[in-house]
Amino acid sequence: MGTRPPAPTYSRVVSGASGRVLVVDDSKGIRQLIKVNLELEGLEVVTAVDGAECLDVVHHVRPDVITLDVVMPRLDGLSTAARLRADPRTRDLPLAIVSACTQYEVESGLDAGVDAFLPKPFEPDELVRLVKGLLERSDRRDGVCFGG
Repeated sequence: MGTRPPAPTYSRVVSGASGRVLVVDDSKGIRQLIKVNLELEGLEVVTAVDGAECLDVVHHVRPDVITLDVVMPRLDGLSTAARLRADPRTRDLPLAIVSACTQYEVESGLDAGVDAFLPKPFEPDELVRLVKGLLERSDRRDGVCFGG
């Protein structure tokens, strides 16, 4: 049978995909868990191991939503969120923190412009609902009036 080639860094386009999600987490197991659950819903998933890699690939990948862990090497999720919000090209991207957050981190995330939080551990259906909700908000920002 031979050896398998290494898996690609990110998934290929899924037929009928309704959005692209950039999943940023230093835990390979969490990245895989999120990726599998979102791909089962027809979403395309791209992964990054930390905030620095996220910032390196975000303009090439052009995600519709980004999920961020908080504690990561090189660049943490809150600093990444702040940098994404400071860049006019990514300022309006929906951002979700998926992490075991303290109250301070939640408040800091809100200050950085994070749109949603999902505490770890989470149920896969909670993750799917969160991401789909952010995708719907993103769609409304693109064409339909958003807000009251």
